[in-house]
Amino acid sequence: MRKRFFLILILFLVLTGEAQALPTYDEVRQSHVKSDSLLLDRHGGVLYELRTDKTRRRLDWISLKDISPALRVAMIKAEDKRFYEHPGVDYKSIGAALIKGLTSESLRGASTITMQLASLLDKELQPKKERKSIWQKGKQVLKAWEIEKCWSKEEILEAYLNLITFRGELQGIAAASRGLFGKDPHGLDQSESLTLAALIRSPNASSSELIKRALHLNRVMESKVGEEEIHSKVRQIFLGPNLLRLRENLAPHVARQLLKGKPHGSTIISTLDSETQRFALDRLLHHLHPLRMQNVRDGAVLVVENQTGNVLAYVSYSGEPLSSRFVDGVQAKRQAGSTLKPFLYGLAFDQRILTPASLLDDSPLDIAVLSGIYQPRNYDSQFKGFITSRVALASSLNVPAVKALSLIGIEPFLSRLRQLGIKGLNESGDFYGLSLALGSADVSLWELINAYRTLANEGIWSELRLIYQENRLDQKRRIFSKEASFLISDILSDRDARSFTFGLENPLSTRFWTAVKTGTSKDMRDNWCIGYSRKYTVGVWTGNFSGEPMWNVSGISGAAPVWIEAMNFLHRNESIAKKEALPNLVQREIEFSQGISPSREEWFIRGTEPNSKDQKIGQFNPRIVYPPSGTVIALDPDIPLELQKIFFISQSNENDFQWVLNGLPMEMSGKTIPWTPKAGKYLLAIADGKGKVLDFICFEVKGPETNRNILFIGEKGAFAH
Repeated sequence: MRKRFFLILILFLVLTGEAQALPTYDEVRQSHVKSDSLLLDRHGGVLYELRTDKTRRRLDWISLKDISPALRVAMIKAEDKRFYEHPGVDYKSIGAALIKGLTSESLRGASTITMQLASLLDKELQPKKERKSIWQKGKQVLKAWEIEKCWSKEEILEAYLNLITFRGELQGIAAASRGLFGKDPHGLDQSESLTLAALIRSPNASSSELIKRALHLNRVMESKVGEEEIHSKVRQIFLGPNLLRLRENLAPHVARQLLKGKPHGSTIISTLDSETQRFALDRLLHHLHPLRMQNVRDGAVLVVENQTGNVLAYVSYSGEPLSSRFVDGVQAKRQAGSTLKPFLYGLAFDQRILTPASLLDDSPLDIAVLSGIYQPRNYDSQFKGFITSRVALASSLNVPAVKALSLIGIEPFLSRLRQLGIKGLNESGDFYGLSLALGSADVSLWELINAYRTLANEGIWSELRLIYQENRLDQKRRIFSKEASFLISDILSDRDARSFTFGLENPLSTRFWTAVKTGTSKDMRDNWCIGYSRKYTVGVWTGNFSGEPMWNVSGISGAAPVWIEAMNFLHRNESIAKKEALPNLVQREIEFSQGISPSREEWFIRGTEPNSKDQKIGQFNPRIVYPPSGTVIALDPDIPLELQKIFFISQSNENDFQWVLNGLPMEMSGKTIPWTPKAGKYLLAIADGKGKVLDFICFEVKGPETNRNILFIGEKGAFAH
């Protein structure tokens, strides 16, 4: 009796109900939001699809013409065989359902595609329990009529196929087709179409139920699909991962960076170039493969345009699949190694402390630090003696860099690095010490690339950018003078000066003008190669995201091969001329004393060049090599005092100087002399024949006695009071 009442009620709603307002086809299509956001390259090509909606999987809206005809036919046959004949409500189906209802049979089967679309568009029509109420069914009929008045049949079918849920989280034909069968909707064959059409009625049906429905539909449609083929397609659904394969997976780290916090379905046009991005990734993988034998698994590449700061390639790759997606090797902080040296020498040139022809002594050096004695060494553990700043930088020699930093000061160098955009340098100079010259600070590839780009842009710094924006005004600031930037660029492009360490033939040599620097951090954990032409700056890092050291890998064998391939690719259709000299630079023929270096023409910032054309460079004052200034020496109480000795060691071209200890000339002379230590504080000096102090250091001896002398340096030397 109750069921009959509900059946009469639905007839009443159908006959007397008022039409309800529903969105138009255009409104529905425009409001369609994908679960994935897109990162596009500068040309509009897809670089990466990033899923941002975790509740469902919905892709692009697919036009009806882009959906397989086989699927359209199967869908209509399975869900609404009189779809093109009825006005939204199939009276024959309703009549059959009413008859079934009067005999206590199921009411299911009367819903047309239009009625189902009405439920998809109106949440109030969706069942709150297992099935719709009679009131919901009546309203569904009314809304179906309204849709048919305003929408075409093609629009109704298209919207239905884009909004219906096929299985699990897969909503819409695009997600179902790609997720279940790995193809776009236009490529679905007859067997796949039958299987998808059979899923509509019950998306979570078991495999046996799905096979039964698909086979029944196959017979009804009189298709020629074999039974085994349908079994195979169903197995593919139930045994497969049902995951949407990304159309492109070129820039996951940039996608996460730019699409974070954006609405679902967002699309962002980046500055990246898909061709350059793909090439950089391919070359990095190619060169990392043989390096696995030397415990190198990971790498990163960054390519930028010098003039605009636009990033063309942003690659971070890990040999460990789980790390590759989440660790951003471009932004990760790593030890800089020798990559900071160009900025050190650039500052020295700007402050007129050094010139490219200045001589620095590459010899063993002991530096007193809190933990003991710091002894910088070159990569090959060899020392070159007196060399020019040009050779010291181009060949990446460590001891001269430490001496250059001691001339400049740690704090000014730190300040310059901060101005270059290197973040995280929050400690004072004492924290880093002179090892800062050798790259003890942590930097990212992103920061280093922009710092080198500053040199390429004649000392002007501006931000890098990943989002393409026309007519954007960047904040720019001058970090180095044009002249210092030119000198550094000229040195880093000098093949001959580089040959002291790297030889003449190496991956740093290009057929066009480039300036390049390599770097390897302590314990061989990080390997860098960064360089620029007039148009591009390219940086490469190789190592391990875990921090494990590499085995016998240098900048030449690790990062440089990737760098030169990227540079050759960027300049494949052009040659780049050498940078032109600036008006405030002068060139002089320089001769060096005592065969230190062959004569050559050298660039100088005007005012720093030698006064005389015939002036020779290389006349040195003696200096104290040991003990280092600040050394603290402890006497051993178990050894007789007369048996304890230390040696004062000097470096000098001649022997015509005098050792002076606490203002008193010492009896012994020579480049190396022994001395019996006594407790106290000392000032050790070297003076010439006229008593003029040429060099001095302070040190302390700790023991049972205390020397309370107060030390002074007078006009003619050091003395005690």
